[in-house]
Amino acid sequence: MSTTELTAATFADTITDNDIVMVDFWADWCGPCKQFAPTYDKASEDHPDVVFGKIDTAAEQQLAAAANITSIPTLMAFREGVLVFSQPGALPPKGLEEVVTAVKGLDMDEVRAEIEKQRAEAGETPDA
Repeated sequence: MSTTELTAATFADTITDNDIVMVDFWADWCGPCKQFAPTYDKASEDHPDVVFGKIDTAAEQQLAAAANITSIPTLMAFREGVLVFSQPGALPPKGLEEVVTAVKGLDMDEVRAEIEKQRAEAGETPDA
């Protein structure tokens, strides 16, 4: 599977309608982004069960701002609609493979329990 260009119009549905979504925030003028692109594209071919999305931060400035992107490239991973990984900087092929494997191996019941625990400790209500 190849990478998918994500926009403000498609982002939310892509995250909620797929089990695992990797998102690369990039820009055409960004050298490290261009260097990371072949690694990201190759991973998308190696993992057809994962959606590999790309967001052009120059074209999707509001989406990048909403995601608090301050440095590119930034890689995010969502599992069952939950943000489980976010890190700026280009990863080498082995590093990206480790992230994808780790996201696939997550116990989402444990992840949700930890999120609820953190919210309770912060005094947030479940609807917050």
